[in-house]
Amino acid sequence: MASAFDDQRESIEKHEFMMGIPRGRLAVTLDMITDALILVGQHGVYCTSARNPNVPALDLQTVLQQLTGAKELIQSVLQELTPRPDSK
Repeated sequence: MASAFDDQRESIEKHEFMMGIPRGRLAVTLDMITDALILVGQHGVYCTSARNPNVPALDLQTVLQQLTGAKELIQSVLQELTPRPDSK
């Protein structure tokens, strides 16, 4: 498996240039998690719970929950890194 730095090199370079190194890397990480959420969500359409076919299988529900939580944490870090107007 390729390193995320190798696999996402162009995107990382672009975001680091626009936002700085920490914010740029977090932004790319957020994009990667969003892509993973989409893929797991699509997979959940086909792998449904045996008890309730209207929801994804339990393991997929757990993966979705963890990815969503990780995304929320990264978003909160990005917000903390954003300069506030009152902090001059």
